[in-house]
This record gives sequence, structure tokens and C-alpha cells, in this order.
Amino acid sequence: MSVISEAVILIAGQGSRLRGADKNCLKPFVPVLGRPLLSYTLDALSCAGISAAHFVVGYESEKVIDAAKKLIPPHITASFILNREWEKQNGISLLVAAGHVSAPFLLSMGDHVFDDALIDCLVDNFEAGLLNIAIDRKLDSIVDLDDAMKVQTRGNRVVGIGKNLRNYDAIDTGLFVCPSDIFAYLKRAKSINAGNDCSLANGIELMAIDGKVRGIDIGSARWHDIDTPQVLEHAEQDTRWRVLRSVN
Repeated sequence: MSVISEAVILIAGQGSRLRGADKNCLKPFVPVLGRPLLSYTLDALSCAGISAAHFVVGYESEKVIDAAKKLIPPHITASFILNREWEKQNGISLLVAAGHVSAPFLLSMGDHVFDDALIDCLVDNFEAGLLNIAIDRKLDSIVDLDDAMKVQTRGNRVVGIGKNLRNYDAIDTGLFVCPSDIFAYLKRAKSINAGNDCSLANGIELMAIDGKVRGIDIGSARWHDIDTPQVLEHAEQDTRWRVLRSVN
């Protein structure tokens, strides 16, 4: 049985790049292969043995909560945490979960979809006390590489992270196992940055300086960051991913 029983899922953003001109379609419920995007995250949580999920909401929070409740399996206890500053970066969304979740916990971006094998790889191999990132070294398979969160590693240690990183050998897949330290590092990043704001990557970068970030290679497992209509189309045309979703 997994020692990880809780998860935080970030679904606070507006998702304007994916929704485009359709203001009535909320990003967590954009259809992917005929199913709401968020339902794949819920599949992933079930696969990982998660019993408590904390959803950080913001944009159109009441509508998001109402729609999400209809998708949550009965064996997962869900809570919804409001980020009133949802227009800021995703580090602020994770910070509002401090005090609501026990470590180690699974962290997922709400607009990413994953193979079960990827979840299993991360949960089965994480190292307690460190921030563990599921990383993809298959750089040629990344659709929107310019926008991807790039990672530089030394062995299994992450030594750099950022979208504009020049030297990198992997991509952050948006799935993590987090220690409680993540919140202290995000607070530090927030105090350093202008505008009292920070991204998750800002906090991870500080942890990496202290040698507290570990990369776990996902191998052949598949994932997609459903952030634009182009990536959504690619995910739906990814034959191998379609087969995996039909099996699970």
C-alpha cells in the first residue's frame, strides 16, 4: 500500500490559451477524447491509491466546484481550497494548500494527463524528504518544447529548472511527490520576487540549490500538457495514449 494518501491538484487558472474565444467552457472540463480533462486526473489519483484530494480553485470557483463534484469517485474525499489571487502564478496556488495537506503528498497540474505507468513509477520510487519530480528525457516527443518546463539534472539530482533554461536534458511532466519543505521554499521565493508572487518553479529552483530536488525518469510512459488547442489535438491523435486510455 502506498504511503501517499493525499494529493493537491491545481485548477485555479483561467486557461485562456486552451479555451480560446469560448468563455463558457471551463478549462478543467474541456473534452479530451469525449471526457472532461479533469476526469483523467481523477483516474490518476485512483491509480495512485489517493484517498483525499485537495483541489485549489480560483477562476469561476463556484462553477468549477459544482462540476468537479460530479466527477469525483466515492472513494476519494475531496476538499476545495480557494485561491483569491488566482491570477498570480501557480506557486501562490500551491501555497494556499499549506495547512490542508500532510506530507508526503502527490501534486498534479490539473491540465496534465498521464499514463498509469508514470504515476506508478513516481509513487514507487520517490525519496522521502526530497521534492521528487517525474521527468521526461524523451525531448523529441515534446509537442510545445518552447513552452515546456525544462530541467537540468546531474545523475538523479535536479540542478536547474525553468522555461528559458539553456542547458537541459529533461522536461518536468507536472507531477510531483512533495515534502512539507516545499511551502517554506515557496514563501522564500514569494518574498524574493517582485509583486509578492512566485511560480512553483521558483520554489523548486531554491530547493535545487540546497540539493533537495530529485528527478525520476518516466522512461517510455506517456503524458500530455493540455494547454493549447494544438496540444489537445496532438493528445487525441496520439495512438499509443488513446489505446492506454481505452484499456484503463
